[in-house]
Amino acid sequence: MSPLPPGIATTVSVALPDWVPRVVDAFPACTSDSARMRLAIRLAEENIEHGSGGAFGAAIFARGAPRPLAVGVNCVERLRNAVLHAEIVALMLAQARLGSYTLRAPGAVPFELFTSCAPCAMCLGATLWSGVRRIVSAAGRDDAMALGFDEGPVFPESWRYLEAQGIALEHGLLAAEARAVMRRYRDGNGLVYNG
Repeated sequence: MSPLPPGIATTVSVALPDWVPRVVDAFPACTSDSARMRLAIRLAEENIEHGSGGAFGAAIFARGAPRPLAVGVNCVERLRNAVLHAEIVALMLAQARLGSYTLRAPGAVPFELFTSCAPCAMCLGATLWSGVRRIVSAAGRDDAMALGFDEGPVFPESWRYLEAQGIALEHGLLAAEARAVMRRYRDGNGLVYNG
């Protein structure tokens, strides 16, 4: 076993791959839930094509807004950090953009998370605490597990808990499109990095 490196880390830097702004800026205005989900799926697809991470993308929109407040792609392998799932990255960047630890300010427009795959246990908890008022997902937990990812303890009760906290849920929007991207990741021998 190798010795630990000297000293302790005192900073963490999170940055999206350089291709992301170009893709988001060129994407048409998102005037429907399907368009917003297509952006999340496109981000996942581009992440694979650029070799910058896993087959997962996310976007946070103010309800009804045509442009995202923030987006995220899976950055786990590229930044060597197990928590940098697409949803976590999008939430971090959204809160940084607003200069707030919450996306649920009194009187503010509600924010919604569109994600190419149903959130794992970590991302589900982070979404609850973020202040997001709606989660819309494409592919499901079983699709991620079919690739070999351990999605953690997410149960029907987990979803009911979120609903009881006032978070609206929609599952399976454009699921076939998201599954196709995930299959491409698997067929390209994409890294299964948890566990």
